[in-house]
Amino acid sequence: MNQVSPYWRKTRHLTAWLLVIWVVLTFCVSWFARELNAYSFFGFPFGFYFAAQGILLCYLGIIVYYSRRMRQLDAEYAGDAE
Repeated sequence: MNQVSPYWRKTRHLTAWLLVIWVVLTFCVSWFARELNAYSFFGFPFGFYFAAQGILLCYLGIIVYYSRRMRQLDAEYAGDAE
């Protein structure tokens, strides 16, 4: 049987965890929007602000983290990725 290399195992785990974080952020903000609107952020209801601006910053953070972590994995397993 074909063994999966540690590089691909770590890559899949990283991708899976970041996808879980993405799903939780996306759907929890929508699900709890009314409760979040009880708070204010820069004069806007927090649920509205987070859906409009904050979630985009979180997505950007996920992308930056993925990029940096993959660069580390590529350097760690140089040549093993095939």
